[in-house]
Amino acid sequence: MRLKDKVVFLTGAANGMGESHARRVIAEGGYLLMTDIDADGGAALAEELGERALFTRQDISDEAQWQQAVALASERFGRIDVLVNNAGILTKGSIQSETADSLRKVLDVNVVGTWLGIRTVSPVMARGGGGSIINISSQVAYRGWNDYSVYSCSKWAIRGLTQSMAVELAPQNIRVNTILPGAVDETGLFSGRVDEELKERVRQSIPLKRFVGREQVSSLMVYLASDESSATTGTDNLIDGGVSI
Repeated sequence: MRLKDKVVFLTGAANGMGESHARRVIAEGGYLLMTDIDADGGAALAEELGERALFTRQDISDEAQWQQAVALASERFGRIDVLVNNAGILTKGSIQSETADSLRKVLDVNVVGTWLGIRTVSPVMARGGGGSIINISSQVAYRGWNDYSVYSCSKWAIRGLTQSMAVELAPQNIRVNTILPGAVDETGLFSGRVDEELKERVRQSIPLKRFVGREQVSSLMVYLASDESSATTGTDNLIDGGVSI
């Protein structure tokens, strides 16, 4: 019960890593406002998780929808203790095959959406005495990766945003940290129909020779959300099996 009675705002909660995070928040005793653009998936998961979970559809790149979702969380739970900026989109391609429009779209969701979340939620946190903000970045924000220029731009930006916000919000007792997952099984490139040959090549490139499990990322999220990490802010938390070495 490491999140007992804490109110967690989680974006991108309907499936993948977000679904894993949602289940852990409830298992650890927290209350949960879940958002996603997948209304059916999010509503079904919230119903399964029970009365401590509430779902609303949200496009995180829309400022008005952030204000509506925060108002809903405040009305239902009275405060927000933790924000997990998990929602995002991934694109892969060379700089010649990508377009300026795809770059703008990814930045609008991954960077502007995260920025809007911090901007909208942090005043509510401050009124409650502080809290924890967790931004999900990626291992591609730690070193150069072929064919990931657009996605890398967005995830590197999140690292910089996290550190700036950690300094700015520290006087309000709000901690801001980043999780940088590596290749997580059953998510991203390894969800749906998977190229098993590609998957094996990726696995062999990992020093620990195994993929990161969704539950392992969720355990790191719980640590950063809990009071156990009360002295931790502005940090990059890599969980990639050693790929970044």
